Amino acid sequence: MGNRYAFYEKQYIGRDYIRICIRLVMAAFCFAAYVYERDRDNTQDLFLVVGFGIIGVSILLLFLIQYKTTIDKKRIIIEGLWSAKKVEIDLNTIVKVRKDTYSSYLFNNPVYNLHRKGSIRFYSSGKDAVVLTDRDGLEYYIGTQRPNEMYLVIQEEMKH
Repeated sequence: MGNRYAFYEKQYIGRDYIRICIRLVMAAFCFAAYVYERDRDNTQDLFLVVGFGIIGVSILLLFLIQYKTTIDKKRIIIEGLWSAKKVEIDLNTIVKVRKDTYSSYLFNNPVYNLHRKGSIRFYSSGKDAVVLTDRDGLEYYIGTQRPNEMYLVIQEEMKH
């Protein structure tokens, strides 16, 4: 990308380690059931097909972008999958920026533009987030793999 944007990050759906482990355990169960199946009928082949299907879907999800975050010219642009609405946050309306953990839960579902309890959430994987508070008290939780860099870029953009 060069230096076209002050900050640019892609979040992928299939790169959450806990979800990868869950899919691999399910595939391993299918392969184990295939190997240890006592009845040699068509159900044995079904376990093998399902196991490879889970692995195939997992590989495809590794390359599927959930959303892209761009920070440039005093605004944050978050673009989602296919038909998801593009969200623009004007940094002139932001009064407070902080780094925080996205959630205290171990398992978090990926979300895009989720309005919940006075906040708007964007999350794909990881545990870190940058929280922006606007003049109306609305909080934007933006999940990121690089929270320190995003935090510093937002502060720098707000100064100019």
